[in-house]
Amino acid sequence: MIKRLIDILGSIIGIILISPIIIIISILIKVSSSGPVFFRQRRLGKNGQVFKIIKFRTMIVDAEKKGDGLTVKNESDNRITNVGRFLRATSLDELPQLFNVIRGQMSLVGPRPPVTYFPYKGYENYPHWAKKRFMMNPGVTGLTQVTVRNSVSWNERIEVDNNYIDNFNVVLDIKILLRTIFKLFKNENIYMSKK
Repeated sequence: MIKRLIDILGSIIGIILISPIIIIISILIKVSSSGPVFFRQRRLGKNGQVFKIIKFRTMIVDAEKKGDGLTVKNESDNRITNVGRFLRATSLDELPQLFNVIRGQMSLVGPRPPVTYFPYKGYENYPHWAKKRFMMNPGVTGLTQVTVRNSVSWNERIEVDNNYIDNFNVVLDIKILLRTIFKLFKNENIYMSKK
């Protein structure tokens, strides 16, 4: 209950404070490339429930159907827009997920929600040990994001998520949020590991 209260208050205050940034980013996306401002994608949430995550669009329309598909190996991927390159480097493309938090689909802190078809095809195909990461709402940020991010394999990331689940407390969440703020302008391990 305390975690949910922090999520609601934090998201509302966050949206109010960053609303000018949201407006500016929306305008820049709209005038610099064709397509919608926001990108919605099916993700797996708590207990494997499917929901649509909201992000600022950083790539051309239907990018997942072109090139390397879901994988973005580096910033030179020609599917990434000019504005999108900056948004990815600063993680500002994640800001709209505060609306997912208000809806109760996500939390400010938790395991990042995977797409429905990767690394395993559907929740039911995750091995038993890996399903633990779905015991809590997925997060806008999380322990994996402030430690290994995309530098290790998916199974190793899931182990970090499970570690977060096992050791969850409000103080840990606050530490992760603070570390996230410090990491915002460090483009470390943004792109997917080849593992």
